[in-house]
Amino acid sequence: MTDYDRLAELLFPDIDKTPEYYEEMYPERDLPEGARVTRFAPSPTGYLHIGGLFAAMVAKLTASTTGGVFFLRIEDTDKKREVEDGVTGIIDGLKAFGIEPDEGMTGPDTWEGDYGPYLQSARKDIYQTYAKDLVRRGFAYPCFCTAEELDELRKKQEAEGVNPGYYGEYAMWRDRSYDEYAEKVQAGVPWVLRLRSPGKPDGKIKVQDMIKGKMELPDNITDIVLLKTDGIPTYHFAHCIDDHLMHTTHVVRGDEWVSSIPTHIQLFRVCGFKPPKYAHIAPIMKLDGGGKRKLSKRKDPEAAVSYYVEEGYPKESVLEYLLTLANSNFEDWRRANKTAPLSEFPFNLKKMGVSGALFDLAKLNDVSKNVISRMEALTVLKCTMAWAEVYDVPFFNRLAADTDKALAIISIGRGGKKPRKDIAKWSDMPEYMAYFYDESYEPNYADPDNVTRADAAAILEKYREIYDINDDGQVWFDKVKSLCEPFGYTPNVKEYKNDPDAFKGHVGHVSTVIRIAVTGRTNTPDLCTIMKILGADEVESRLNEAIAAYKGE
Repeated sequence: MTDYDRLAELLFPDIDKTPEYYEEMYPERDLPEGARVTRFAPSPTGYLHIGGLFAAMVAKLTASTTGGVFFLRIEDTDKKREVEDGVTGIIDGLKAFGIEPDEGMTGPDTWEGDYGPYLQSARKDIYQTYAKDLVRRGFAYPCFCTAEELDELRKKQEAEGVNPGYYGEYAMWRDRSYDEYAEKVQAGVPWVLRLRSPGKPDGKIKVQDMIKGKMELPDNITDIVLLKTDGIPTYHFAHCIDDHLMHTTHVVRGDEWVSSIPTHIQLFRVCGFKPPKYAHIAPIMKLDGGGKRKLSKRKDPEAAVSYYVEEGYPKESVLEYLLTLANSNFEDWRRANKTAPLSEFPFNLKKMGVSGALFDLAKLNDVSKNVISRMEALTVLKCTMAWAEVYDVPFFNRLAADTDKALAIISIGRGGKKPRKDIAKWSDMPEYMAYFYDESYEPNYADPDNVTRADAAAILEKYREIYDINDDGQVWFDKVKSLCEPFGYTPNVKEYKNDPDAFKGHVGHVSTVIRIAVTGRTNTPDLCTIMKILGADEVESRLNEAIAAYKGE
């Protein structure tokens, strides 16, 4: 038995399995050739960020477009920073936007799939088995440095003008004898396990990133910590073991991890694993003060995925918008495939931008208006009620009291080649539908363009005489046109535009008087349909109130 073997047994006396045991437990996946296995592997240390959702979407598309597997793993080795319900928040956030993993975590401590546990805190023995093997093969050793000693080391390196870190001659416990290690262990001195890095000071590592292309980076020479004093692995070590055993082929993650590539590839190699391919995503940016910056958890409410849930953005809208950020050819594809499901888009990692995409809420709203305009009225009603039941209970009760009326309201202007695009999110609906309900209707008798208040009152009085709820759209409009000439307006818009001085206005100005009287607004969907939904009594009541208001009574 070599000193390395003795040290491995000394450090891990309770670990009786070998890496071969886990290699057999987690065999190669039975997938088609070219299928990619990806993962989303967040830490439960805060809310799900829109950048995280973006990365998860990219990872899922990378897998699904190749017939592969996308799984959710929770990296909870940093228990000090973990937040309550952090895992649930991540799962719910992904589910809210239709990013359903094929396997992985399903709850705070539950999972589905043959490659679990998918919770790192439940995999301690696996990590220690591989750690023990690294010690046995001379690639890892215990370090007994105290925090004070490490601080002194840093100060010494600063004084000498060298790069800080635990490496080479500054790695105090790297090349000690077995007896020195054993003395400390047997005395109960706390230790961390460090990598005995094979990196060269002037070494370079070349990597082909799936997004950023060819990169050359300095080799890792630091003896990084693999296991902390409590035996829990660091992120670097845990992800290496997990991605190998779960057979991850492509790691999609933020480009803040680019500097860790040499360390991670080195870890894969000393463990005897084939490294996955990497795809580093540039951060989502925001305009601020004439410049660009990353979306901030602290400054920007829209950084949290929960913001989009609370505002009521349909999942299809958010994903469609994120796809415009992910692949520059998506918008052209959408124009050519207006009703195709997103799953048919030929997503390609190599078409992702190298620089950070600019997040634009106004554009998201435009995208969402288009998405909602294509939905059937019943779908809109169900989604609106589901949102309102959580975030606006009075509005939910209003809709639930008469769903037929609500459906009729939502149906106005829906369908056809040019559907209306008034709604960007479900939280727009209470205001959009407000004038249909007595409890939320607020009259606003603004001065109509090109119409005096006296003329407005006179037009409404005349219209009240000829109004009939049974009129269809054409008869209704003919009656409005009949009001024009007696009051000095033309029923022909083109005629007015050709000679505006010859008339007070045109039929659009006259109809706006009626629209304001009935809805309190100058812009609404089809007014004839609105009046049918309101009913004759309500319409006549509103006409009377408007007449009185314009007369100053």
